[in-house]
Amino acid sequence: QVQVVESGGGLVQPGGSLRLSCAASGKFFSLNDMDWYRQAPGKQRELVASIGSAGSTKYADSVKGRFTISRDNVKNTVYLQMNSLKPEDTAVYYCKVWVRLVRGDILTIYWGQGTQVTVSS
Repeated sequence: QVQVVESGGGLVQPGGSLRLSCAASGKFFSLNDMDWYRQAPGKQRELVASIGSAGSTKYADSVKGRFTISRDNVKNTVYLQMNSLKPEDTAVYYCKVWVRLVRGDILTIYWGQGTQVTVSS
């Protein structure tokens, strides 16, 4: 069983910063891509940023230049540094990890429970 736990959400004023963390734990062979998604009220869940096992990154256009995704492969943790936050960044942020449970097996997806980010004055 794999556990995925996010932390670091909260209330911040426009222009402020937050750093989200997501740690994967349990028994598995390897972690592949680690992604951050978000879902605002009444909207579909959207991909915010993604990072591969070797460090390649992708970002949604709406966050490019403001958010930075990184990972620590020793700690099995992915981070999302969010700067210059805007009210439209308000959402529940979810972590998704692609896990290979056993060597040579297919990838399995696990989601975290989400962490609320609210940008408001």
